[in-house]
Amino acid sequence: METVRRRAGLRPARAADRPRPAPEDPRPPLPAAAARRLSTLLADRSGTAGSGRRGTAPDLMELLPQWLATANARGYAAPPQALPALLDAARGRTDLRPAALAFAGPRALWLARLNPDWRFALRAAPGGDGALPRPEDTAAVHRLWQEGLFAERVALLSSLRAHDPASARDLLATTWATERAEDRLMFLDSLRSGLGPDDEPFLEQALADRSRNVRSTAAELLSALPESALAARMAARAGTCVSVDRTRPEPTIVVEAPHECDAAMERDGVVAKPPAGRGERSWWLGQLVEAAPLATWPARLGGRSPEDIVALPVADDWQGELHAAWCRAAVRQRDAAWARALLGAPTAPEAGGPGAVSLAERAKLLGTLDPDERARWVAGFISTHGLSEAFQLLGVCAVPWAAPLGRAVVDALDIAREAGSYPWSFSGVMGLAERCLDPAEASRLDGLLAIPDEREDASPGAGGYWAEAFQRLVTTLRLRAAMAEELA
Repeated sequence: METVRRRAGLRPARAADRPRPAPEDPRPPLPAAAARRLSTLLADRSGTAGSGRRGTAPDLMELLPQWLATANARGYAAPPQALPALLDAARGRTDLRPAALAFAGPRALWLARLNPDWRFALRAAPGGDGALPRPEDTAAVHRLWQEGLFAERVALLSSLRAHDPASARDLLATTWATERAEDRLMFLDSLRSGLGPDDEPFLEQALADRSRNVRSTAAELLSALPESALAARMAARAGTCVSVDRTRPEPTIVVEAPHECDAAMERDGVVAKPPAGRGERSWWLGQLVEAAPLATWPARLGGRSPEDIVALPVADDWQGELHAAWCRAAVRQRDAAWARALLGAPTAPEAGGPGAVSLAERAKLLGTLDPDERARWVAGFISTHGLSEAFQLLGVCAVPWAAPLGRAVVDALDIAREAGSYPWSFSGVMGLAERCLDPAEASRLDGLLAIPDEREDASPGAGGYWAEAFQRLVTTLRLRAAMAEELA
C-alpha cells in the first residue's frame, strides 16, 4: 500500500523529445539473395570442435570482410533490419569497422546515438558526433585542433594530411612547441602520409627536439627523402665505413664500423646505446647504412648494380649486418631494384636470398614489388621450399591470389598430404587459402576430396583429416563464388 501511495504521488516527468526519424539511405538496396546471405554471415557463431578439428563447414565470419568489401564496391545500402547485428559485429572486431560502417551508412549513426554500446560508430564514421570538419572550414579546423581531445586531433591531422599535406604541417607547427613529447611523436608519425621535400625544414627542426623518440622519428622520415640534407649527411658517414678492397684475389667489401657516436650523429637520429646483446659499433653501422640513400652505393662501390653489390663477399663477418641494413633501407625507400637484389631468386638455397636475413625481412622486401611480381616470387619460393616457411610471405600477396601462386599452394598442400603427415601444421595456410585462393580453383581440388589409401609410414587417420580439410576449402571457395554472384 505504501508503494502504491508513493507512486501515485509522483508528478509526471517532462516528456522527452521524440527521436528524429532516421535519415534515408539513397543507395540501392541489396539484392534479396545477398541480403539473406548477410543475415547468415552475421548470425554465424561457428567455432572449432572440442577435438581441435575444424570440420568441413566454412567459417562464415571470416568471409564477412570480403563480403563487405564487395558490397561497398557495388555501392549497396545495408538492409535496415541487419544494422543492429552489423554494429554488434563491428563492435567486437575493430578490423571490420571501416568497411562495416561504410556499408551501414547514415542509419547506423542514428542507431548509435540511441545505444551506448555503439558509440564507437559516432567517433569512427563520417557524419557522426565525432565527425571531422571539412578541410575548407578553416575556423572549425582550428577550433578542433585547439580544443579537441587527443584522438580527435590525431584524426584531424591525418585527414588533413590526406587532402592537403602543407596545411596539415602548418597546423601542427602552430602548437608544436607546447605539445607533450608523446603527443608530438604521434603527430609527427602522421606526416608519413604524403611525405615530400616540402616537409624537410619542419623535420630538420624536429631533429633538435628534446625527446629522443621524436628525434629518431624525424630522422627516419628525413632518410626516406633521398634528396634531404640528412640523407646526404648519412651517406657521407656510411660511405666512410664501407668500401671495396681490390687488393684481394676477388673484389671484397670491407667494413670499418664507427668507433664513436658523436653528438651530430645523435642529432641525426642515431641511437647511441645498443639493445642488449648488440655491439656498439655494429649497432651504429646498421643505423648509418639504413638511413643512407641506396643511390650512394653504386657510386661508392665501383659503379656496380645492386645485384652485383649484394653478390660481393663481405670481409670479417660483416655481411649479415650490412645486408640487413640494406634490407631496411630498401623497405624504407621503397626501392624495388634493391629489394629484388636482396631477395635473390626464390629458388636460392636455404630458403633465402643473399641479403634477406629473416622471413619478416623478406616479407617487407616483397611489399616493395608490384602484386604480380610478388605473387610470382612467392610461388617460386613455395615450389622450391614448400609451405613450412611461406605463411608470412603469403600474407603480403594480393587477394585473390594470382593463378601461379594459387597453383603453387595447392600443389604444395597435395605434396604434404601425400607425405602422410597430419594437416594441422598447415592449418594457417589452409585458412589463408580459404580466404585468398581464387574461387575458380575449386574445380582443381575435386580430386583431393577422396580419402587416399593409407601408407604404412603415414600417421593414423591422416588421409581422412586431409580429405576433411580439402572439403572445407572447396566448400568455402564455392561459397565465395556464390556470394560474388549474388552481389553482382
